[in-house]
Amino acid sequence: MNPYVLFFLLFGLGLGTTTTFASSHWLLAWMGLEINTLAILPLMTQDHHPRAVEAATKYFLTQATAAAMILFGSTTNAWLTGQWDIQQAIHPLPATMVMLGLALKIGLAPMHSWLPEVLQGLNLTTGLILSTWQKLAPFALLLQFQTTSTSLLIALGLASTLIGGWGGLNQTQLRKILAYSSIAHLGWMALILPFFPSLTLLTLIMYLIMTLSMFLAFKLNKSTNINTLALSWAKTPALTALAPLMLLSLGGLPPLTGFMPKWLILQELTKQELAPAATMAALTALLSLYFYLRLSYAMTLTTSPNNTAGITPWRLPSTQSTLPLAIAATTSLLLLPLTPAMTALLKL
Repeated sequence: MNPYVLFFLLFGLGLGTTTTFASSHWLLAWMGLEINTLAILPLMTQDHHPRAVEAATKYFLTQATAAAMILFGSTTNAWLTGQWDIQQAIHPLPATMVMLGLALKIGLAPMHSWLPEVLQGLNLTTGLILSTWQKLAPFALLLQFQTTSTSLLIALGLASTLIGGWGGLNQTQLRKILAYSSIAHLGWMALILPFFPSLTLLTLIMYLIMTLSMFLAFKLNKSTNINTLALSWAKTPALTALAPLMLLSLGGLPPLTGFMPKWLILQELTKQELAPAATMAALTALLSLYFYLRLSYAMTLTTSPNNTAGITPWRLPSTQSTLPLAIAATTSLLLLPLTPAMTALLKL
């Protein structure tokens, strides 16, 4: 892709997200979401492959539907209450409509089925943008507006953790596995959103760091399915040794970074007397953990065939920058001791 066009599109992505962040008016926030959607579509189709075009079409249709729901909900709210302000109290009917529109935009179950399909049709770099950056603007709105539908968010959250765990069990494609992992993590965020919004923000930041590290690791190894993971030893031995820990951090095992948000969320749900929801969320985390362990096994505990083709990549120096991966991998493994500092920051 032409570097000027690429710069223009990335600038559009940044502009759309920043517009949504900075807006207190529903119409301006909606415009930011639309700029975001339109800026990523050419990035999706840069490979000129039928699957990429199909993924971009599916993404455009779902995002357009979600944006229409958000616009309709906010317009209905302005008609009923006479104001467009995001942070003011919102009428329950348009609040539900906007909530479902935002849930469709980020891929919460049961509006999730577009996410694995779209992610599978993209390359790993665009998939990384879709899984991380594209979640920021909708979450900025979810964190700002006052919702009264606590039970709706809990239902969406539990459905997402369950489907995110269940859907990934039978997958062999890494991008689909990461998509179901994304759905499960979004479920945890939705679960705690009505009770402790700043904890949702912490969970989102941890999810972004861990997903960034996994996408960069797969990109460095040029792996797109489980079978190609066995070749990682020949390409990047040090990364292959760390990758299982990064995967288990995504699964939420102590003493890794991913344990922090799950621990705090379960604690807060128990304080809110929602022990059944906390128990179900903890049990669905085991489903996700199973497919992370499958990836760990395929990557680290199986060795590739000891032939010339399998050993050659080790001799070829990689041209990719490994500094972002090194920083992301370190933070996705070692942030748990900072939990008291994080919780103190959240309460400010």
